[in-house]
Amino acid sequence: MARININELPENILLELFTHVPARQLLLHCRPVCSLWRDLIDLMTLWKRKCLHDGFITQDWDQPVADWKIFYFLRSLQRNLLRNPCAEEDMMSWRIDSNGGDHWKVESLPGPHGTDFPDPKVKKYFVTSFDMCLKSQLVDLKAEGYWEELMDTVRPDIVVKDWFAARADCGCTYHLRVQLASADYIVLASFEPPPVTIKQWSDATWKEVSHTFSDYPPGVRHILFQHGGHDTQFWAGWYGPRVTNSSIVISHKPARNPAPAPPPPERLQQGMEGSSSRFPPRFLRPWR
Repeated sequence: MARININELPENILLELFTHVPARQLLLHCRPVCSLWRDLIDLMTLWKRKCLHDGFITQDWDQPVADWKIFYFLRSLQRNLLRNPCAEEDMMSWRIDSNGGDHWKVESLPGPHGTDFPDPKVKKYFVTSFDMCLKSQLVDLKAEGYWEELMDTVRPDIVVKDWFAARADCGCTYHLRVQLASADYIVLASFEPPPVTIKQWSDATWKEVSHTFSDYPPGVRHILFQHGGHDTQFWAGWYGPRVTNSSIVISHKPARNPAPAPPPPERLQQGMEGSSSRFPPRFLRPWR
């Protein structure tokens, strides 16, 4: 039997074969082989097929997609970029920026004078004390697989969420700060809503806060997430806001408009004295 060159196969067969090749191997090793493979691998049809094959979309998908290749990579990378968001590993992966009062603590839901979390899979939460307690994580986007051209050209949406609650028997104040920063920790965009104070004898229900960064300036390389608070009665123990199920997710939705002209940049400053030298200078100012 005469040998057949793989390039003699019909294009639809080659596309089906490429559908089963890992995406990075396609781009790094298959695409440079020849012009035919290059042209086939650049077809949006292939990347839509790969999205179907990997379960990122279904056959009845009807939403417009500008670039199926970018869509595929964003969906393959999509996950919560915050580690240990629900306190299952105690305080691991969190940097303690302020540890006032009786310090941070992990408790099990619903907790004293608390309520169940909306998602039954969440079993624990972090709780603050009578003086300011703050903790944070620094996300390195390049280390997480988000390359520079993707963040600067596509600028996918960055969706930040956090959940907080008070004890029913004590008032508290909750704080949240999220910053998008450059490679050298210049702040390019930020979300810092006003502190939320919950009065004593509340219903202790869990509340979600959410923000989407869209059309942010190019150059984002880090995301800095910080939250916490303190109680308002100054009671010994752990009566401040409870937090859990925090998340940072890079969405597959592409940016739609050109980036606005950024304001003069501000360099991140140290959040508090004595912080670990493993982290760069960070937040603009400490909360009081």
